Amino acid sequence: MQKRLRIKLPLIYNITILLLFLILMYYILTEFQNYLKPITLGVLFAYLLYPIAGYIEKKGINRIFANIIAIITAIAVLSGVGLFLYHEMSVFLTDIPDMKSHAVKNINRLLVSFEKFAGIDSIDIRSSITSFTDTIFTNSSEAMKSFFTSTFNTVFAIFIMPVYVFFLLFYRDKFKNFILMLVPEKDHDKAEKIIDEVNTVGVRYITGVFFVVTILVFINSLGFYLIGLKYAIFLGFVAALMNFIPYYGTIIGYSFPFFLSVFTMDSPKYAVLVVLQFIIVQFTENNILTPNIVGSHVNINPFMIILAITLGGFVWGLPGMFIAVPFVAALRVLGENIDTLKPLGFLLSQKGAEEHSINFEKIKKSFKKR
Repeated sequence: MQKRLRIKLPLIYNITILLLFLILMYYILTEFQNYLKPITLGVLFAYLLYPIAGYIEKKGINRIFANIIAIITAIAVLSGVGLFLYHEMSVFLTDIPDMKSHAVKNINRLLVSFEKFAGIDSIDIRSSITSFTDTIFTNSSEAMKSFFTSTFNTVFAIFIMPVYVFFLLFYRDKFKNFILMLVPEKDHDKAEKIIDEVNTVGVRYITGVFFVVTILVFINSLGFYLIGLKYAIFLGFVAALMNFIPYYGTIIGYSFPFFLSVFTMDSPKYAVLVVLQFIIVQFTENNILTPNIVGSHVNINPFMIILAITLGGFVWGLPGMFIAVPFVAALRVLGENIDTLKPLGFLLSQKGAEEHSINFEKIKKSFKKR
């Protein structure tokens, strides 16, 4: 028997090939994003609706009708939320001129107090800050209008997504069998394990995040209402929806009500209360809601999540930031089950730094020792 000749390429060649592959992937993702975004989001929505469609199907209803019922229910819910947010945003935009004048008064009052305290004439500073405030509110108004307009335009542009979701749910067994046909029979057990783990991660993450966001809508809205902020429900919705983006979401969502309380409310106590609520919600979401609802199935270390979200936002904007985490979680599953990808699985997972991490178990043990 002749032995196969294996040529081991130098490391620089392997790195060059990897870089060329990444450049090609970036080109494909950006050049065909209008085609790939709806499909990718369709996969995520299919994972979200799979428990509903599967439950209806188990009740003896045909898969076609089960999928249609699940999709119509989702469209009805999302349409209701979208119309509510659009109405609240319209009310908010009509009040922007009043908020702008109120903000200018608050800033002038603050600068007058600063002049008396420091003995400095700040007329030029006052004029510059007033102009800056005017620009902020004008740009914010235009940004919100364009955001909601582009969002609705995107919804109409990707009207095909429900069709994608339907066929993804309908042919789910077919896709699994297709993958198994590509894999040698001796590796079918491992392939089925990978498919099941990826499906579990997808379903658990997407449905879990939706539950967390729904809970945060009520918590945020109630908190803003008790604080005394105007547009409490609208602000609660916006702050909660940003939590579809891990880590960045809560900060982005609470920055808006924080600056609104600073500029448009009569007392700095409102800003302080918003910060306190942010700390409470951040702690509750990170330590109670997400661990118990989403669970540990994602199992990606925070640094890799932040890198993935940043890269996803750079390539596809907000949809990319939303898609990044489940995509990297699927890569982690592949890495942990395929020998050649073991280093990738180790890099993405939370393994390797357990001794330096801080959790409740370690805190309890430290108190017991004392």
